[in-house]
Amino acid sequence: MLRRFVKPFDRCLGQPSGDELLWHTDLKPHASGEFSIAVVQANSSLEDQSQVSTSPSATYIGVYDGHGGPEASRFVNRNLFPLIDKYAKEEGGISANVIKKAFQTTEDGFFQLVKLSMPIRPQIASAGSCCLLGIISNNELYIANLGDSRAVLGQKLLVNGKSRVVAERLSRDHNVSIVEVRKEVQAQHPGDSHIVVYCHGVWRIKGIIQVSRSIGDFYLKKPEFNRDPYFMQYGNPIPLNRPVLTSEPSIISRKLRPQDLFLIFASDGLWEHLSDQEVVDIVQKYPRMGIAKRLVGAAINKATKKRDLKYDDIKKIQKGTRRRFHDDITVILIFLDQQKGPANGTKLGHTSAPVDIFSCKDDKHPLHK
Repeated sequence: MLRRFVKPFDRCLGQPSGDELLWHTDLKPHASGEFSIAVVQANSSLEDQSQVSTSPSATYIGVYDGHGGPEASRFVNRNLFPLIDKYAKEEGGISANVIKKAFQTTEDGFFQLVKLSMPIRPQIASAGSCCLLGIISNNELYIANLGDSRAVLGQKLLVNGKSRVVAERLSRDHNVSIVEVRKEVQAQHPGDSHIVVYCHGVWRIKGIIQVSRSIGDFYLKKPEFNRDPYFMQYGNPIPLNRPVLTSEPSIISRKLRPQDLFLIFASDGLWEHLSDQEVVDIVQKYPRMGIAKRLVGAAINKATKKRDLKYDDIKKIQKGTRRRFHDDITVILIFLDQQKGPANGTKLGHTSAPVDIFSCKDDKHPLHK
């Protein structure tokens, strides 16, 4: 049976919490164990989008952190998984090439949408999205990343003769606040001494954006947009001779091992406040039920303490204004209880049963009853 992608709202099984801007769904099954999701909104329009697709043969995980509006992250949410399936079917399985093709086609598709939308919504040229993808199939894990969302593995290891659950970062942050990324961008633009600018305490490309890779952000990739009469009416065009961002993902693959316990996929709203090891420690310490929600709460608690406030104070603040205290935050927990994949001879792109998709989107809130 061909993998069947259903409309996101058909499968949103979220539960409201004491925070009216936070929703979560807990302990749904996937091929290798269980997963849970939690999302909290801070922006006027929810810019984080996320989804998990489960089938007997594979699990797909996506976290898409938009900026400049929700259009790019919503587009990725609708298109990336079906494209991966399409190319996996054509090439006989998942590979780095399949993932790269799916990312590039998603980028190209959003570019066409942006061009068509310019006369009525020129601001869409400045919409972009980080994109974090995970795929588990046949005991193989693939991670692909654009931007600064992050995937972290919790694994049981012997440390000084004692068993510990240790964090291992599996994705690379593409953010020019990191020295290595800053040097990479500077090396790619040797004739531009102002490619990365330090302003107001933060490093930014052209003084505008911190991430160096994304879907969208065409005003920083396509010089013609900065000469477009519609876009020139919208904002301050940035003179470009060549793209200053890229949509080329970093991709890793590795076999899952018996000591691999769980995976955390999250937008940078989580990692801004909690370290990799802090997140792994929380997951290891507390029961599974409600764990994704607990991680979001831990990040918000850290954010509020920096302002000498309590979480209860933040709950009273409406979306939009709440962005002053924390970002949209998405967390997906993938527990690895049974590391298995498709039976011999089964090709990814075909499943023996319908697929469940838990997809998080929309301003009302992604995970609603």
